[in-house]
Amino acid sequence: MLKVLILLASITSILGAGISEGMLPQLDGRIVGGVATTIDSHPWQISLQRSGSHSCGGAIYAANVVVTSAHCLQQVTASVLKVRAGSSTWNEGGILLSIAAFKAHEGFSSWTMVNDIAVLRLSSSLKFGSTIRPIGLATKVPLHGAAAVVSGWGTQSFDSGSLADTLQYVEVSIVSAASCASPVYGYGWQIQPTMICAYGKGKDACQGDSGGPLVSGGLLVGVVSWGCGCAFANYPGVYADVAALRPWIIRAASSL
Repeated sequence: MLKVLILLASITSILGAGISEGMLPQLDGRIVGGVATTIDSHPWQISLQRSGSHSCGGAIYAANVVVTSAHCLQQVTASVLKVRAGSSTWNEGGILLSIAAFKAHEGFSSWTMVNDIAVLRLSSSLKFGSTIRPIGLATKVPLHGAAAVVSGWGTQSFDSGSLADTLQYVEVSIVSAASCASPVYGYGWQIQPTMICAYGKGKDACQGDSGGPLVSGGLLVGVVSWGCGCAFANYPGVYADVAALRPWIIRAASSL
């Protein structure tokens, strides 16, 4: 985590006023090396907004429930949060709904990033269609090397403070937790049991897409959590492991 904290200090000073407060907790959530897409291809994708600005991503789980990361909800109240669904752009179109309540995992640690998962209950239910649709939760981790896709509106390069206007996606490959913690990559002990990784040369999710969906086999397998920089060689993106956290997600969603 030391590497992450050093890089966080530097990127905060570089990007500072250019990025919403909700996007600064960790180095995560930016689509690097991706291409523009439309919400029709990722209808579960939402923009989580704080005080009118895009802050994080998320995935529709039910008509009134969204899954995102716990670190996106640090030091915030539901009254300043909204979700935009059904639009390829984060700042217009689709439908904008208030948040009635949210719940972050009780075991989340902002130091280790373990259990980086949360659920939001919307103020009213979404109407499903071609641009708004829920995604199922994975029941098992995809095999090492499996194809996956991550999407979002985050900035598109390490030194850019500007959000992407149009939804971006990038294709990556699943890296098993065991491999991600091995000497092949640079994380070691920082990879915890509730984490999985995904990697592509020159491709990654980093700042502004935190909480966004990692999808493989048509299921939500990960939630954008953290990483060392963006698309750095031998440093995969790290995601909350949805299969491991699935029982908590189901319980939390039903209790909100």
